[in-house]
Amino acid sequence: MATKLILPATWEIPQVFRDRLGSSVGRQRTMFAEGHILLVLHAPPLPTEDNREGQFFWRDSDGTWSSSEGNTGVHTLERFLESYDDAINAIDVLEEKAKLAEHYFEVVDQLSPLSRAAANMSQVFSEARNEVKEDRDLIDVRDRAYEITRRAELLISHAKTTLEFAIARRVEEQAKVSGDMATAAHRLNLLAAFFFPVATVSGILGVNVQHGMEEFPAPWVFVGMLVLSFGIGIGLMKFVTKPKVCPEAKP
Repeated sequence: MATKLILPATWEIPQVFRDRLGSSVGRQRTMFAEGHILLVLHAPPLPTEDNREGQFFWRDSDGTWSSSEGNTGVHTLERFLESYDDAINAIDVLEEKAKLAEHYFEVVDQLSPLSRAAANMSQVFSEARNEVKEDRDLIDVRDRAYEITRRAELLISHAKTTLEFAIARRVEEQAKVSGDMATAAHRLNLLAAFFFPVATVSGILGVNVQHGMEEFPAPWVFVGMLVLSFGIGIGLMKFVTKPKVCPEAKP
């Protein structure tokens, strides 16, 4: 990868530029010397990239721009900015399709390095513009770089806000479910406490009261008791799972 970061040998640039560059691209920055400008920029980064791919743009003392990609003219800078536009457009489409918190987290994860790179890139063009105030093309490039940076900032801000809202809503839903479960458990404890003495005493004494139903046909009594038990069970289930109604707060 280091060979991609070396300046083209055909560039007749001040030697100080080559001396200030190491084996890696380093941070984005602007270099000035003897009427020449060298822009050290990063290609739109990916979230999985540990290293940044460098792109170099040289403006000679005559005002001609050259790119390390082999192109010349100010349109090389415009093409470079288009690569950032395309990357942001792709993430914008992803953000529009996002529905879950996981989706918005992916948007923020992809947009964070791109937003930082765009902000630094805009600063580089601003410094170059301050150095060469007579270059009108550089003004347009600087303004477009600012627009790209602003767009990335707004997009990541919206994604983070939506992500925080989605997380807060999920926490609220989980809190409500936990509250309903606590209410149901409390009601079950009340029912158990109410019937526990009766069940305990009946179990110890073996209570078998003569109620006169022994004379009825056994299947019908059994079926009737099942129906009655299921009915009572359904009623208790609705009571236990009934949401707790909280009083409205007074203004």
